Amino acid sequence: MNTNETQKELFNRYYDLLIDWNERINLTAITDKDAVWLKHFKDSVSISNIIDMNKVDSVIDVGTGAGFPGIPLKIMYPHINLTLLDSLDKRVKFLNTVIDELELNNVYAIHGRAEDIAQDNSYRERFDLCVSRAVASLPVLTELCVPFVKVGGCFVSYKSEKAKEEIIEAGKAISILGASLSDVKEFNLSDDDNLRVLIKLNKINSTPKNYPRRAGIPGKKPIK
Repeated sequence: MNTNETQKELFNRYYDLLIDWNERINLTAITDKDAVWLKHFKDSVSISNIIDMNKVDSVIDVGTGAGFPGIPLKIMYPHINLTLLDSLDKRVKFLNTVIDELELNNVYAIHGRAEDIAQDNSYRERFDLCVSRAVASLPVLTELCVPFVKVGGCFVSYKSEKAKEEIIEAGKAISILGASLSDVKEFNLSDDDNLRVLIKLNKINSTPKNYPRRAGIPGKKPIK
């Protein structure tokens, strides 16, 4: 991960805030600095393996948690307009602190569930790119994320070893929700690190208005 001095400083400040807040709310089980850089920061920006972020303007990170992958992407690609979505208010307060302390422009943290926010016309089909990392299985994620993406945009899911099985399981959901499987990239963050997989879905048609279904339903009854 090639960073300039400004980016290194921002990542270091982000790390300090992450560790400080982690003592009060559960943000990450990984706290060693080198491990955070590898497994959170480098992993977040690995999207460059599958998409040219310089051509992306608007991004929404669904289920962002402590801000991964959204905030590392903003640090590396400061031109993007970024929306961070999380269902836990405490995490959103942490994200707003990071945004303020790092003086990040055009970054907005919102509290809510994807099922509800995706039905809001201010967010529905408004983004060039939706990203999600370590949130749910691909059939569920497809329903939660694809509705945010404008036709011609894409959704990238960060996954691990079981990605191939999830892609097969998500086939019906991908089709119903107006997307198509575009690309799958497998890689390792380091020589001794586990396999990572990036799954790219292109949005080819508008998502039917009845998706996503009510909060909680996609997780309980995935489209299969």
